[in-house]
Amino acid sequence: MWLIFSILAAITFGMRGVLYHWTSQQSLNRNTLLCGTFFMGAIISLVCSFVLNQEWAATSLVGIQMGLFSFAANASMFKGFKVGKASVVAILTALPAVLVVIGAFFIWGERLNYMQFIAFIIIVSGVLLVRYSNDISIGNLQGSQWGLLALLMFAINDLSGKWSTILNSPMFPTLFLMFLTGTICFGFWWLRDYKVKNKFVNRELAASKENAATELQTKLRVKPVISKINNPWTEKRTFLVGMGVGITNAVGMVFILIAFDYGKAGLVSAVVSLNVFLVLLYTRFFIKEKFTRLELIGILTAIAGILFMRLSGG
Repeated sequence: MWLIFSILAAITFGMRGVLYHWTSQQSLNRNTLLCGTFFMGAIISLVCSFVLNQEWAATSLVGIQMGLFSFAANASMFKGFKVGKASVVAILTALPAVLVVIGAFFIWGERLNYMQFIAFIIIVSGVLLVRYSNDISIGNLQGSQWGLLALLMFAINDLSGKWSTILNSPMFPTLFLMFLTGTICFGFWWLRDYKVKNKFVNRELAASKENAATELQTKLRVKPVISKINNPWTEKRTFLVGMGVGITNAVGMVFILIAFDYGKAGLVSAVVSLNVFLVLLYTRFFIKEKFTRLELIGILTAIAGILFMRLSGG
C-alpha cells in the first residue's frame, strides 16, 4: 500500500517539477509564484477539512513546523541555483532520503530489513546517477553550502510529515497550517521584493528628472516601457500560475502523508525522490534533450530497485 502511494506522490511531484522547470525559464518573480503555490494548497486543504469534517486537533500544529522547513528548503534550493552550479545543488537535494533513514532510526527506532536496505541503496544510487550526469568536479562546488542546507531542510520536512502521521494528526488541518505558513513566509519575501523594486523605480524616476537633457534620461524613460511590453509575467499572472502549480503540490502532499502512514519514512522518501525521472521525460520529449548514458543507467537502476523492493515484499 505504501509503495503505491509513494509512486503516486513521485508522479505528482514530478508534474510539479515539470511546472517548476517551465516557470524557471520565464521572466517572473519566483517568490510570487511560490506564494501562489502554497496559497492554493491552503485553500484546497481548508475546503477538504470541512468537507470531510476533520477535527482541528492540537497535533495539527506540526503543520506549522512542516511549513517552515518546506519554506527554508525551497528558499535554500533556489538560492543555490542562483549563486552556484545547478548540478551540485541538484545532487545534494537528491539525498534527503539518506538523512531520513538515519533520522527515523534514531528518533523512532525504524529499521530496514536486509532486503529493504539493499533496495534503498539501489534506488538512491539510481537517483544519484541521474543527478551526477551533469558536469561536475571537486573544484566546481559553488552553491554547495546552500545545497547542503536545502538537503537538511528537505529531510527534516519529510521527518516532520512522518511525525504528523505518528501523532495521528488530522491530515487536512495539518496541511492547511503547513501551506498557510509557507504562504506567509513567501508572501513576506514577495513584499520585500516589491519594496526593493519600487525603491529602484523611484530612484530611476528621480534620476531621469534631474538629467532631463541627457542620454541617460532617454534610456531610463524607454527601458521601463520596453520591459513592460516584452514581459507578460505580471504579479497577478505569476500568482495565478503559482496557484495552478499548487494543485500538484497539494495532491502530492496528500499522497506522501498517506504513504508515511503505511510505510517507513526512509523508503517512502527514497521512492518519492524518483519524481526527477518525470522531469527527465519532459526534457527529453518536449525540450528534445537527449539522455546521457549515466541518466539511462540511473533510470534503469532506480526501476530495478523498485522492482526488487516489490519482489522482496517491501
